[in-house]
Amino acid sequence: MLSEEFVSAICGPPLSSNTAISKDIGIYTHTLSPAYSIKSTFKKSSVPVNCLAVSETHVFAAQEGKAYVHVYSRLRGNQEAFVAFPERIRCVTLSGDVLIMGTAEGRLMLWETCTGRLVSTPARHVQAVSCVVATPTHILTGSDDSDIHVWSMSQLLELDSAAEPEPERSLSNHRAGITALSANSSVSASTNFCVSASKDKSCIIWNYQTGDALRTLIFPKFPLCVSLDPSSRAVCASCEDGTLFVTELFGEKPLLGPSSEEASTVVQIESPFGATPPELGPASCLSMSYDGTVILTGHPRGQIMRWDISEKNKTPVELANANAAVTNVVFVSPFPTGKPTKTVHIVKPSQAERTYTLAAQLDPLATPESRFDSLLNATGFPKKALESAIAAFEQPDVEFAEKEEEELQKHNQEFWEIMKDERIVQKDAFRIGPV
Repeated sequence: MLSEEFVSAICGPPLSSNTAISKDIGIYTHTLSPAYSIKSTFKKSSVPVNCLAVSETHVFAAQEGKAYVHVYSRLRGNQEAFVAFPERIRCVTLSGDVLIMGTAEGRLMLWETCTGRLVSTPARHVQAVSCVVATPTHILTGSDDSDIHVWSMSQLLELDSAAEPEPERSLSNHRAGITALSANSSVSASTNFCVSASKDKSCIIWNYQTGDALRTLIFPKFPLCVSLDPSSRAVCASCEDGTLFVTELFGEKPLLGPSSEEASTVVQIESPFGATPPELGPASCLSMSYDGTVILTGHPRGQIMRWDISEKNKTPVELANANAAVTNVVFVSPFPTGKPTKTVHIVKPSQAERTYTLAAQLDPLATPESRFDSLLNATGFPKKALESAIAAFEQPDVEFAEKEEEELQKHNQEFWEIMKDERIVQKDAFRIGPV
C-alpha cells in the first residue's frame, strides 16, 4: 500500500516540562497513512519558518539566527554534516541536488550537494530574503522589501560565466513584505504561475515568465503562509487571525482563464474554509498532501492539525504535539525521482575550488517495468497502450479468423449431410409412389 510521509520541524525551547517528549528532538519524520505514526527523529535543531528542505536521501535545516545548515541522512538516521555559510540563512528549498538559500543580506546562494560547488549572487534585495521557491526552470525569491525576483536556473548554474547573475524580472505590485511563495511545476510558459502572500493582506497570482499579475486576492487579515494544491486549481492560505482559506481558481466563477473577469479586478475573499481554536494560535506553516485531500498546519503552541478538504467548516483534528512551536511541515514526494544516481554523502561547499568531483551512487539496474506498473505510473492512458488498442481494431485477429473459418466449414459439412439425407428420403418416396 502506498504510504504518505511528511517532515516537521520546531523552533525554540519546550513549552512545558513534558517528560513524554524528548527535549533534544528538533525534526520529526511522520507517516500519515495508512496509519499515523512517528517514523524517525533528528536531534539538536532549531528551524525557523521556510528553513526546511527534504530530499530522497537528506534533510536540510537552516538554524535560527545563525549561518549554519544541519544536514541529516535519512538513509542512516543521523546528522551527517554541519555546514557553515558566510551569511545567515533565512529560507531554503531544493531543486534536485541543488540546495537554494536566501540570506539575511538579500543574497541568493546555490549549493550543489553532490559536487560542493557554491554559487552566490549579489544582494539584489535591499532587505532579507524571506521565502524562496523553485520550479524546473526558475527560482523565485520574496523579500521583506516587498519585491519578488525571478531568476533563471540555468543562468545561475552556468559554468565559467563572467557576468554577474541578474534576475530576469521583478514583480513589484505588493506594498509590504512578502511572507510566502508557492509555484506550480508546469514547464509551459502559458500555464506557469505562482502565488505570493504579503503583509498588505493580499495574495497575487502571477505569470512569472511574463511578469503579468493575473489576479489579486484580498483577505481580512494578512496571510502568513500559502500553498497551491497539487493540480494548481486552488490556493490555500492561513491568516494571522487563525482562519484558513481555500480559494478555487477554476470554480463556477473562475479567477483564471478565458472566461474569468479582467485581471485588474480585485477579489475580496471573505468566507473561510475553517478556523483554528484561539488557544492554538495562527498557523505558521501549511502543506497539502499530494492527492489534494488533506492540509496540515503547524502552530506556535506545538500542535500539528489535520484538515480534511471534503469536510467543509469542520474543526481540524490534532495530529501531533511537539511541545514547541512548529515552524515547518513538508510532505515527502511519493513519486520516484527517476534519476540514475543518488547522493548518499553530501560534499561540503567551497568557493575556492574551481574543479569539482561528482560524489554520487549509481542506482542498481532496475527490473523491467511490468505492464501493470507502467499503466499505474502513467499520467492518463500511456501512448503505448493506446497504440496497441488502435492497432487491435485496425488489424483482424488472425487466430480468431482461423477459428471462425473452421466453425463455418464444420457447419457447412453438417448442412450437406442433412441435404444428402433429405434427397435419399425424397427418392424413396417417388419410387414407392401413391398408395
